[in-house]
Amino acid sequence: MSEIIKSEGEKLTFEDFKNENGITYWWASDLMQMLGYPNMKSFQKVIDRATKAFVSLNISHYENIVITNRIIDGQSVQDFKLTRFACYITVMNGDPKKSEVAEAQAYFAQQTRKFELYIENNNEIDRLLIREELTEGNKSLFSTIKKAGITDYAKFTNAGYLGMYNMENWKLAQKRNVNKEKLMDSMGRTELAANLFRITQTEERIKNKGVTGQNALEQTHFQVGREVRNIIVENSGKTPENLPQEKELPNVKKELKEGYKKMLKEDNKKKKK
Repeated sequence: MSEIIKSEGEKLTFEDFKNENGITYWWASDLMQMLGYPNMKSFQKVIDRATKAFVSLNISHYENIVITNRIIDGQSVQDFKLTRFACYITVMNGDPKKSEVAEAQAYFAQQTRKFELYIENNNEIDRLLIREELTEGNKSLFSTIKKAGITDYAKFTNAGYLGMYNMENWKLAQKRNVNKEKLMDSMGRTELAANLFRITQTEERIKNKGVTGQNALEQTHFQVGREVRNIIVENSGKTPENLPQEKELPNVKKELKEGYKKMLKEDNKKKKK
């Protein structure tokens, strides 16, 4: 990324595209080209994921991803002003299969060392976003089972855990030496995604098959959990309860927030010089 865009034989760095006008920012359309995306329509999905990451971190995305118009080739087009941290989050949400994105992620991994931000790839950002989806997914599922006649939410929840993990949630928490309320905080991307699939597919099955009543709802949750378990074993060779645990998400959020503050302070310091 340090030598991605060339102009008349000159190699330009990420820093060369920096703008100063009240805030230090980079144009999303410039970053889009650096990352190998053909147009803003395809890049919009990456911007959207970055926006969701800001929401998850409780950092104002309005101040970091600023929608504005830009004159390009004589035409006014919608663009975004991105802060340094927004560029970082956007890069981390890019498609790592693209060589330009992989190079950019490696570049930022190196650059963010001085901000004590040690998140090497998009895995941690993915985990944050999936965790947010899980929260929303559980709310939707619980709304559905309430209408379907649930009487014991705890037993219904544990039916899914029994199907997927062969144990109730409190036993899984005991096995992993964590509080059962924080079980998902240390789950890796694969395990979080599997739990999201369990929740969404349980809700779909309940709706499509018209499942009602405590016992039938529990059985449905158990069956979907067991199906997800079998998929994980087949694809990873490991049972869900033995999947590796990762850095706790509250610590990931803390690190990202501290990195944001340091990046902001750094750019403000440079502007004053």
